[in-house]
Amino acid sequence: MRLALFQPDIPQNTGAILRLGACLGVACDIIEPAGFPVTDRHFRRSGMDYLDHVEITRHPSWRAFMEAHAARGGRLVLATTRGATPLPEFTFQAGDTILLGRESAGAPGYVHAAADARVYAPLAPGMRSLNVAMTAAIFVAEALRQTNAWPRPAPGPQALPGAPSGAHQME
Repeated sequence: MRLALFQPDIPQNTGAILRLGACLGVACDIIEPAGFPVTDRHFRRSGMDYLDHVEITRHPSWRAFMEAHAARGGRLVLATTRGATPLPEFTFQAGDTILLGRESAGAPGYVHAAADARVYAPLAPGMRSLNVAMTAAIFVAEALRQTNAWPRPAPGPQALPGAPSGAHQME
């Protein structure tokens, strides 16, 4: 399972998505050009020290990403408001790459055309879209659930280092 970000615009969203990848063991691809320097302090701040624990592959272009994706194999699943299949009806596979479009413009036609599946998260009437980081979390959670690929913690309660007894990992 992988997450791919197509030309992300907002460093804080990208940092949050990379943190998600680190925490859930999901590799991430950044398809450039991004709308910010990937080393920008806001990007590092939102990703915090989690960025050291996620596999990040930067691709200088869509073409470079597609070459790497073809070599890796698996399906390209585009999360889009213009999707053909609602998320609750889609079946993920272990080798899928979930692709997220730009915050400002979504994904262009050529990205839609390249996707093996175009999937949308059903929303309440009158709502346009979710934040891209929220979309990533919902899609990854469902994909990990379906493929039985959630990380397996060590047995017993997972206390935070230095936390009092009974304090569990919740933020």
